[in-house]
Amino acid sequence: MKVAGIIAEYDPFHKGHAAHIAATRAPDGGGATHVVAVISGSFTQRGEPALLTKFRRAEMALAEGADLVLELPLPFAMAPAESFAAGGVAILRGMGCVDTLSFGSECGDIECLCRLASLADQADYKAELQTAMNSGIPYAAAGQAAAAAVLGEEAAAPLASPNNTLGLEYIRAAKQQEAHFNFFTLQRRGALHTDKAPKQGFASATLLREMARKGNIAEAAPYMPEHAHGILQAAAEAGEITADAAKLEAALLARLRRMTPEDFAALPWLSEGLENRLYKASRTAATYDDLLAAVKTRRYPMARLRRVLWAALLGLTAADTNGLPPYIRVLGMNARGREILAAAVPTLPLLTRTAQVSALDARAQRLFSLECAATDLHALAMPRPLPCGTDHTEKLIVTDTKNA
Repeated sequence: MKVAGIIAEYDPFHKGHAAHIAATRAPDGGGATHVVAVISGSFTQRGEPALLTKFRRAEMALAEGADLVLELPLPFAMAPAESFAAGGVAILRGMGCVDTLSFGSECGDIECLCRLASLADQADYKAELQTAMNSGIPYAAAGQAAAAAVLGEEAAAPLASPNNTLGLEYIRAAKQQEAHFNFFTLQRRGALHTDKAPKQGFASATLLREMARKGNIAEAAPYMPEHAHGILQAAAEAGEITADAAKLEAALLARLRRMTPEDFAALPWLSEGLENRLYKASRTAATYDDLLAAVKTRRYPMARLRRVLWAALLGLTAADTNGLPPYIRVLGMNARGREILAAAVPTLPLLTRTAQVSALDARAQRLFSLECAATDLHALAMPRPLPCGTDHTEKLIVTDTKNA
């Protein structure tokens, strides 16, 4: 058995994701016999509610190549790349049976990414990074500028691409956590993650979400595997897509207006007085877009601001983002997934039933309660609001198939 782990959102699952899993399994690629996917829950790294529920996205993953689907807890699923990667790596490491970490990248060159990841340990890079950060540019751009100062513009060029940057963070996180994975990367083909038009038969998740929001589910069919598209279609017919952040806007603004300066200071992912700007803007902003426009600067990218604002509504604090995930939650599995669980030597509590949460420590129970609250809030953003408590009522997804 050779187990590969993938950290993803699958929001929604498309042909690029299927190609990645297939390459991860291929003898001349990742060579995996079994695939574990760690996916985000109800809110995503871009700082928005997921298009459809984590349960439907887990179904898509199992139908299209994954064998076991685990959940990336909220504080890591919504986080910047460094923490997103650290959380996903910790869960895969915690399984005790994952051999390979597989991810997509624009460059497709694992040696290049490992070389760039090693810069984090170099004093000259750290100094250049601090200088770039002090100039007011975002972290990702500062990292590229620091790498360019040390290695030259050409060598640092891959850091201009988001999947390269995320892959680099996976490698760094694995090293920091002493997770002795092999690494495999597949070069992305066709549309990039933000492209608004298909390329070479592939469409980005951004474009597919836009199609779904406009009700053009059939239009998405050429760019999604058959079973995944069928799940998307069924979710649409059941009123389970798309989650619309605008439905939660009034609740968010109401929450912000009730917060004190101390409440703002406790939010995660703050720096350089962002909490003060947010507090001031929240007193006058009449809409979510007005609030973002009032706070956005060169230093604060829009995705970061969205993460902080949704954290306020979800009750997520900076303290909740400290450390690593305290448990592993299983969302679904097939026959091979059961083989993975049988081979696992977990170093974290492994949950297949929500009732098991009661045996966990206070921090784990706190994070799981935040997860449930996020799921319930996400349910209210649906065209047909779902009932409260689906984290407890949705059954573990179990199929009898074995992916080829």
